[in-house]
Amino acid sequence: KTQALLNRYLVRHSMNRPGQCTDNAEVESFFKTLKGELLHATSFVTMRQLRKHISNYIESFYNSQRLHSGLGYRTPIEFERIN
Repeated sequence: KTQALLNRYLVRHSMNRPGQCTDNAEVESFFKTLKGELLHATSFVTMRQLRKHISNYIESFYNSQRLHSGLGYRTPIEFERIN
């Protein structure tokens, strides 16, 4: 069922290789943050509305305002400017 849904929307999913528990750690961390900060607090009627909110969250908050401990408590934009 999941594979059919992914195929329907032309999504290629990634899978960890055996013994490589950190392959998707960064992505899983991001999705945990996204769900906690945006998705659990909001209801969406359409897919278009969901996409718009996620895009706005990433561009207007996650990359430009939210401090990331893994980046020395800088935003990704600040981190990119420095490095």
